[in-house]
Amino acid sequence: MRLRVAGVIVLLYAQPFTRIFQLTVNDVLHDGETTLLQLEEPASPIPEPAAALLLAYIADRDNMNTATNQASRWLFPGRRAGRPARPDHMSSRLREIGIPVAAARGAAIRQQLLELPAPVVADALSYHDKTTSRLLRESGGTWSRYAAGDHSRSPAGWAPKETRDS
Repeated sequence: MRLRVAGVIVLLYAQPFTRIFQLTVNDVLHDGETTLLQLEEPASPIPEPAAALLLAYIADRDNMNTATNQASRWLFPGRRAGRPARPDHMSSRLREIGIPVAAARGAAIRQQLLELPAPVVADALSYHDKTTSRLLRESGGTWSRYAAGDHSRSPAGWAPKETRDS
């Protein structure tokens, strides 16, 4: 189950393993209906059935049986007490079962960029905005003219231009 959860986070959120293995159980927010993953502000929703898989994994995480590891808050606790799992070990295990982690992560972020503006993806997934802009250009996305910011209200002092018919 551990491999499946790690793979889902890579594929849904295009996160590197070094970041995934720094997550704690406190980064998974569940209010009974919605499950969120706190990568940045605001937290990102986890779709079903991935949410159910993640919650089931948290309820029965492995490497929790040592006396000093029973209260570990790491989402992926390591074999050594108080330490998270090693990213290189998990990455090689996923490759063994047919998930090329680097390629999967690249495909996941490019797919996000084709569906959402680069600044939104950068904020939601904790990427640098220059990285998401570069990846968007490389993937042929159409969000290049998106202006980030609050579009729900007009800027101060702005008034619609009058036309001759008014």
